[in-house]
Amino acid sequence: MSGSSPAARLQELFEGHRLTPTQRRIAHSMVRRAGDAPFLSSVELAELAGVSQPSVTRFAVALGFDGYPALRKHLREVAPAGPEAGEETYNEYQQAVLGEIENLRHLAELLADPGPVERAGRLLADSRPLPVLGLRAASSQARGFGYFAAKVHPDVRVLDEGGSMLHDRIDAARRAGATALICFALPRHPREVVDALAYARAQGLAVVSVADSAFAPVARHSDLLIPAAVGTGLAFDTACAPMLLGRVLLEAMCDDLPDAQARLEEFDAGAVARGLFVE
Repeated sequence: MSGSSPAARLQELFEGHRLTPTQRRIAHSMVRRAGDAPFLSSVELAELAGVSQPSVTRFAVALGFDGYPALRKHLREVAPAGPEAGEETYNEYQQAVLGEIENLRHLAELLADPGPVERAGRLLADSRPLPVLGLRAASSQARGFGYFAAKVHPDVRVLDEGGSMLHDRIDAARRAGATALICFALPRHPREVVDALAYARAQGLAVVSVADSAFAPVARHSDLLIPAAVGTGLAFDTACAPMLLGRVLLEAMCDDLPDAQARLEEFDAGAVARGLFVE
């Protein structure tokens, strides 16, 4: 830690904190001006980030300090004089990529025990239909999973819109024979997702969740939760690990669908006949 660059040390300070988009903007401004950050007043930092001075105060409190003066005092005490000779330094974009690489390493370590993924694959393969839930930030994860799952599973129902119809669609899936639901739950966690999972379990569905943490709000309403961390180094979360975990679960589901390969071959033959793709 003592040999880290000023930018890296700031990044480490911000990691593990759930910051709002405005607060991340402040954090990024500090990383860009890492050498000056310990000496900026709250007004100067607010102007640099294009936010209000009270936003800077709330940012410091979100990091666990009593206020911005306490944060600045901390930075002055721990900030190194500068990078050591020959030390590699990374800009904020590189740091975001490196953070995602670390998230993928953690996921690889987690998958050393394939048991939970294999269990999830069985639950998803056996559910006819298969509801796939993901709202707001997680909607793209749900749609991506649903797109590929539909190529091997006979009845996939993507639930990527909230509102009063969400419970109705869960009811419809349950009446049609669904036994499990897969949920992609990413920050910031919509209350509607937590409520929907509680409702799904009350209706007898087993819930498999992909979430950013084992302690995510959906955990208490999940029969099986597999965590995959999101990257927080940019203004908006990056979700490489959750996306990859979704593909891993698809692979496990295919292993429990005896006709999965035949369905894929049928699709490929049809795609060729239709000239669907440019080869």
